[in-house]
Amino acid sequence: MNDVLGQALSDFYTKQSYNKLWIHNKYGKKEEMPIATYFRDVAEMPDLELIALQNCTGRVLDIGAGAGSHALELQEKGIDVTALEISKKAAEVMKSRGVEKIIQADIFSFEKEKFNTLLLLMNGIGLTGNTSGLKSFLQHAKKLLHRGGYLIFDSSDVAYLYDHEIPEMDHYYGEIRYRYEYKKQKTDWFSWLYIDQKTLTEIADQEGWTTEILFVDEFDQYLAKLVMTEEKMF
Repeated sequence: MNDVLGQALSDFYTKQSYNKLWIHNKYGKKEEMPIATYFRDVAEMPDLELIALQNCTGRVLDIGAGAGSHALELQEKGIDVTALEISKKAAEVMKSRGVEKIIQADIFSFEKEKFNTLLLLMNGIGLTGNTSGLKSFLQHAKKLLHRGGYLIFDSSDVAYLYDHEIPEMDHYYGEIRYRYEYKKQKTDWFSWLYIDQKTLTEIADQEGWTTEILFVDEFDQYLAKLVMTEEKMF
């Protein structure tokens, strides 16, 4: 996949050019993704993200760290945070912004260290792609956490896309197909997961996790905290 998002972040940060970042989907018109969103400071972060950051303890792995805004805030608070990002250009942006610990890697192949908190914001859990991928991720996450560690992430129920009447389909309705476009360069289509609270809780329980919902905002986005059940720890 082309590093379209990373290039957009790099151009925005270095002010080399200004172009719009577009997100194409399978359900409607393409939408602009404001690149500045990735560079917001703590004063611009919504309550959901602030609560997430407040719940980070011990060694933190910020997965899909983007331009590093959340890692920088945790770092400012004196928390031992490592930013993990698959995009080389995004990792370079984070380094320039002052993020001290950066790992450029795919989370599914990373298992060298252990942490107390795994953080995925801006619907970062979507990178699992589908419910099967979520199950695989929850198993993999156990290898990355110390005893007592937990996952913190946000997601939402996208039933509103179907007027809350889910049509028959061969996959979970929250598995949405997207592609990025920037400077006329497009990524391949990829699947991104939005999962409702009930389905999340059921899958988490099957995979050995207890789910706690920490916050729900006015747009039905929610913040979840998943803790490993003792009998199913690695």
